[in-house]
Amino acid sequence: MIRYAVLFVSLFISSISFGQGKWDLRKCVEYAWTNNITVRQADLQKRFAKLEVDQSKMAQYPGANFSSNLGYSAGRNQDPTSFGLTTIGYLFNSYTLQASVDLFSWFTKKNTIAAKELDLKATELGFEKAKDDIALNVAVAYLQILLAREQVALAKAQIADTRSQLESTRKQVDAGKLPELNAANLESVLASDSSTLITAEVSAQQALLQMKALLNLDAATPFDVETPPVDLIPVEKIADLLPDAVYALAMANMPQQKVDELNVKSALKSVEVARGNMYPTVSLFGSLGSTFNNKAQEIKSKTQYTVPIGSVTVGASTYQVYPLSPFTSYTLGKIGYFDQLNQNFRQSIGLGISVPILNGGVLKTAWQRSKLVVKQRELIREQNSFTLKQDIYKAYNDAVSAMQKFNANKKTVEASQKAYDFAVKRYELGLLSSYDLVTSQTTLTRAKSQLLYSQYDYVFKMKLLEFYRGQGLKL
Repeated sequence: MIRYAVLFVSLFISSISFGQGKWDLRKCVEYAWTNNITVRQADLQKRFAKLEVDQSKMAQYPGANFSSNLGYSAGRNQDPTSFGLTTIGYLFNSYTLQASVDLFSWFTKKNTIAAKELDLKATELGFEKAKDDIALNVAVAYLQILLAREQVALAKAQIADTRSQLESTRKQVDAGKLPELNAANLESVLASDSSTLITAEVSAQQALLQMKALLNLDAATPFDVETPPVDLIPVEKIADLLPDAVYALAMANMPQQKVDELNVKSALKSVEVARGNMYPTVSLFGSLGSTFNNKAQEIKSKTQYTVPIGSVTVGASTYQVYPLSPFTSYTLGKIGYFDQLNQNFRQSIGLGISVPILNGGVLKTAWQRSKLVVKQRELIREQNSFTLKQDIYKAYNDAVSAMQKFNANKKTVEASQKAYDFAVKRYELGLLSSYDLVTSQTTLTRAKSQLLYSQYDYVFKMKLLEFYRGQGLKL
């Protein structure tokens, strides 16, 4: 995978544990992958996307809710157990368990899961892109540190050379062979060289601070990097990095291009979801419940008895009249809590259908908007591909130009060095003024400085071109 290929091969030989000694480039990159805030934010986005996938999958399962109510009711209302009207205040307690499951919803849930999974893959690649980007930024910062230190070393060498010339000149001035003006000119050059050294050292410190920021290290934390020669950095042949070939590899391997493709596919699935929401859905539902009323009563016992309901007189005799059936007397009492829950237990099951008819055009607008999102993401994909190609061709032209400039500066340094060597010999023989010597020295210093810049610029431009292939970057 690109995320592992982009691991910059160790710049050099040492492998030192974190927190000790100097850091090489591999160590810097690996630390940045773990601690850089941008990378950590991309990791959080990946986790959010994973939660979205999990939630969309759980939405396939039946939904269930349990509820319970406890309260007191007074005034004219309906008894929740007998459903008759009552005016007696009572304490009630009810329990309800409801469940439902979608039987058919035009594959909206299936397409939602597919869209979320594509989004997850896109955010995972986005995380890898963030790692690639920070790795490239760390590599650039590393090269800037190396360049700044090369400038420091060049400035120190220049000071040593100027000081040596000044000492030699001072001896000749003291001996009366050279005028005081020669020594004064060299003292001025030495002061200028010292100023250049201070500037170079400040630039080197600033480059280290920039690296600390990328690594999310505290600015006060002791930190230093390995500083091997730039000549040891491997550079591929420009003939192996032709822009058409690099672009073809970039389209197949760069995370951003894969992200764009996944985003388009996700948008297409979202169109299916939006369309499915406009059609009827069928669901199955059911519920269980029971209720308690502290005023509810039941028959606890009954007694039968017979009493006369009158009398009749027949002749001289009076007879008692009794009913054909005995009277029954009932004794009432409160129903127990669990007995009442058992008696009032109820169940229901059914089939439901939901048909969207008029909803203010919300569903249709959402469907049309989802189709526009597809077009939008296709344009983003096209724009990113176009920009990538432009960047690759620009990187190639910059690399060719940097290589030519580097080769030209090497020749310039060689010529300037010869001129300076001759100037020193003539100066030592008294055939050249100190002004001309200083001019020759300045020309050589400028040539060396330009060579350093062009060399690092060449290495960076070549590495950037390698990076665009999406197959890793070796330093």
